[in-house]
Amino acid sequence: MIVRIMGEGQWEVADDQLPALNELDARLETALEAGHEEGFRAALATLLAAVRSSGSHVADDALVDSDLYLPPDDATIDEVRQLLGEEGLIPG
Repeated sequence: MIVRIMGEGQWEVADDQLPALNELDARLETALEAGHEEGFRAALATLLAAVRSSGSHVADDALVDSDLYLPPDDATIDEVRQLLGEEGLIPG
């Protein structure tokens, strides 16, 4: 699957990484629901780091559709709330 971190680029992440990413997404949602800024920042940083470390960067000049979109490191709680679907940032 192709994951885009907005403003940063795309990573190709193996489908078997989805359960781990969903777990991190759930932590992010919990922090969002609580309105806990510090927990939100930590959860977002951990999720993005997991995508970067488990995936391989897609060349900037490659034309590849993204399967998932994640906010940038500096996104606010309100911006991320707007991106959330019923299943979080990462469905599944």
